[in-house]
Amino acid sequence: MSSARHDASGSGLLRTLGAWDGVLITVGSILGTGIFITTADMARAMPHAGLLVLAWILGGLVTLTGALTYAELGGLFPRAGGQYQFLKEAYGPLSGFLFGWSAFLVIDGGGIATIAVGFGEYLGAFLPFFSTQHVLFTLPLGFRELAVNGGQMAGVLAIVFLTGVNYVGLREGAALQNAVTLAKIGSLLMLAVLGLCVPAQAHPHYFGAFSGSLGPLSAFGVAMIGVLWTYDGWYATTNMAGEMRRPERDLPRALVAGTLIVTVLYTAINVVYMRALPVAAMASSGRIGEAAANALFGPLGGRLLTAAVLVSSFGCISATILFAARIYQPMAEDGSFFPALARIHPRYRTPSTSLLAQGLWASLLTLSGSYEQLYTYVTFAVVLFHAATGAAVLILRRTRPDAPRPYRVPGYPWLPLLFVGSSLMMVANTLLEKPVESLIGLGIVLCGLPAYFFWRRRAPRAPG
Repeated sequence: MSSARHDASGSGLLRTLGAWDGVLITVGSILGTGIFITTADMARAMPHAGLLVLAWILGGLVTLTGALTYAELGGLFPRAGGQYQFLKEAYGPLSGFLFGWSAFLVIDGGGIATIAVGFGEYLGAFLPFFSTQHVLFTLPLGFRELAVNGGQMAGVLAIVFLTGVNYVGLREGAALQNAVTLAKIGSLLMLAVLGLCVPAQAHPHYFGAFSGSLGPLSAFGVAMIGVLWTYDGWYATTNMAGEMRRPERDLPRALVAGTLIVTVLYTAINVVYMRALPVAAMASSGRIGEAAANALFGPLGGRLLTAAVLVSSFGCISATILFAARIYQPMAEDGSFFPALARIHPRYRTPSTSLLAQGLWASLLTLSGSYEQLYTYVTFAVVLFHAATGAAVLILRRTRPDAPRPYRVPGYPWLPLLFVGSSLMMVANTLLEKPVESLIGLGIVLCGLPAYFFWRRRAPRAPG
């Protein structure tokens, strides 16, 4: 008997993914370019080696609370869509739609574009044609002139290629994703092991006195924002629950194991950074990964690190394309989005139209150069959605106490409350630090209201 299972009608998504696939999707969705950059930003706010390492460990533990919380929701609703399904079931279809609307326009669409241009920038270090400094052509648009550079073109080519791979089959997309993720893990593991074995170039004082311009608590809060964003993507596998063979068992394992693997890697890499550079030098470094590799291994190490970042960003694009398209297909199936996006390819059994629409929009954002601004605006909404999703566990325990829960979050209700509390703290901090951008982001989300009521009015009514 084939290990691939599908729904009773035989026309839905195939259940072909196992726990190992889920682990690698989780790891691949988290590991992007942040680990090679974020510590420098943190060191500027919190110039203390011990607190920097502690922030990465604590960030992993907070992320783990989220993974354990989402695991219960994934077992309760083992369908494609992840957060869309959880919010819809807990608060009603409007909340789920607003999340999916934001994901398509900015959260994942803009995220793909941002990572794609980063990929192009690093590719330009090896192939100057794809440099962001190399303008390929300009397009007069009347109100402005659009200049397309080599980095943007490389990003679009990566999006097109990876969308095509995922279009022709889940197994093909997952196989490529698994291979790239294993390469990412291997490169980070090699950097960690070698970085801990070679002679140290700096001697950090993990328990020294704090001397930052901010107070220790304020500085730690600022640093944690960067940490938690570098861990972002840990929830990706919940979108794939409709294609897992045994989601009730494998989804929790994938979320927890993937999060723990990344936590160990992130902590080890940051210890390597401490051995390579003094904290003051880390704070003045734009790309701390390259600076540390150069300090420990020489110019060749810096080039190898650039190659590792290139692979890491490519894999992150692949993972985001794979999981994000699974949000829009069930939205359209529910009558809350473009009807064509509900289509499952009859041969490949993939959300083919969702993949194409996502790829087209992400490519346009990549070429437009407006992706970073959009992503800044929606930061507030992203964290707000996380807080609401975490609280959904508490709400559904009360409203659906008898629903079958193959997995229950340990330490209930304290562990979900810890996750919700940490998310709300980030919401408050983002609102205080970037009030204008936060309100604009909230406006982008609320622009979905007329679209929602338009599609719901056109959706066919169910009998009875």
